[in-house]
Amino acid sequence: MTADPNKLLDEALSAAAPELLRISHSIHAEPELAFSEHKASELAAGYLESLGYAVERGVAGMETAFSATTGDGDLHVAICAEYDALPDVGHACGHNIIAAAALGAGTLLAPIASSLGARITILGTPAEEGGGGKILMLEAGTFEDVDAAMMVHPAPAEFDRMATIAAQHIDVTYTGKEAHASAFPHLGINAMDAMTVAQVAIGLLRQTLLPDERVHGIVTHGGDAPNIIPARVTARYIARADTLARLENLIPRVRACFEAGAVATGASLDFTLPYPPYSELITDEVMAERWRRIAAGRGRQMMDSAQAQVLRASTDMGNVSMSVPSIHPLISIDSWPAVNHQPEFTAACITEAADRAVLDGAYAMAALVVEMSTDHALRSRYANGAARRELRETLAAPASGR
Repeated sequence: MTADPNKLLDEALSAAAPELLRISHSIHAEPELAFSEHKASELAAGYLESLGYAVERGVAGMETAFSATTGDGDLHVAICAEYDALPDVGHACGHNIIAAAALGAGTLLAPIASSLGARITILGTPAEEGGGGKILMLEAGTFEDVDAAMMVHPAPAEFDRMATIAAQHIDVTYTGKEAHASAFPHLGINAMDAMTVAQVAIGLLRQTLLPDERVHGIVTHGGDAPNIIPARVTARYIARADTLARLENLIPRVRACFEAGAVATGASLDFTLPYPPYSELITDEVMAERWRRIAAGRGRQMMDSAQAQVLRASTDMGNVSMSVPSIHPLISIDSWPAVNHQPEFTAACITEAADRAVLDGAYAMAALVVEMSTDHALRSRYANGAARRELRETLAAPASGR
């Protein structure tokens, strides 16, 4: 590259901005739930196709997953796009911003990927809010030859990482027996009572949990009529812990609480784990340091990463980070006091601040890829597999606690 790469990126971003923001707002306006993001997925895939990316749809057996690739160098970087929404509150986690920023980075990198000696893959990853699309893509080998992975996530504040903890979704069904709730209650088996016992047991369990462990959930079906003893009750819970190893120890304790409900009432229990567990996220510190500097150049005021510990959430990007050197920075949309998963945050995800986050996130990811391609030490670290080897050694070290 003979011209100033930062100037080229700025010029390309200015030209692409109207379309990127239109895509962000379009995805926001039509929220789609996990594995059903057909409009958002096709909008993103079609846009990348128009830029000359080779697009494969239906990746890893998921209709709404795609892989879009350009360039043919020995450095392979994946940028992840999410676009699933939440029930009722829509895009209250800003996945419209994530998708548009990923497409923006793809836009900036498309004309220069070959000259950088880089292969760029934009991955459409469904079902982050529940289902673990990235985990399914990992298992299918989608990340097998990727040297580094990244994405950017909106938040009320600016951090170079999210303090991610491991999580396991849990589905629970109690089956009892119907009876007239007034005339013949003694002939019934109350599945809602079983659920109540379990909820009390979980509430008491919390006293002995570690500070980073959480158990929370909802009853998704609690009976059919107040004058019928509930014979079928369903619930969905999530258990979280600092690491996968600690989560593995927590799950049997949570299961015992649900078993207590069955024992106490005589109802039968079906306890299932519908998705693979989400792991903690390991931040690649070299990429994170470069991210901080690039973001600062865009006027982004980064908070200390230690303060991110209060944001204890989970993402299937954590599983990616266990296999591929990765970053998952949080980019501010100036929404405070509105926070993720609130309807007020949904509204904040199409404001001017949110639009700036789309463009700044796109620029920062593209600029980071340019640095990884043109800085000899960085390129050697990633393209030659040194970063992946370092990651494997970190995971294998006894001090890691994993």
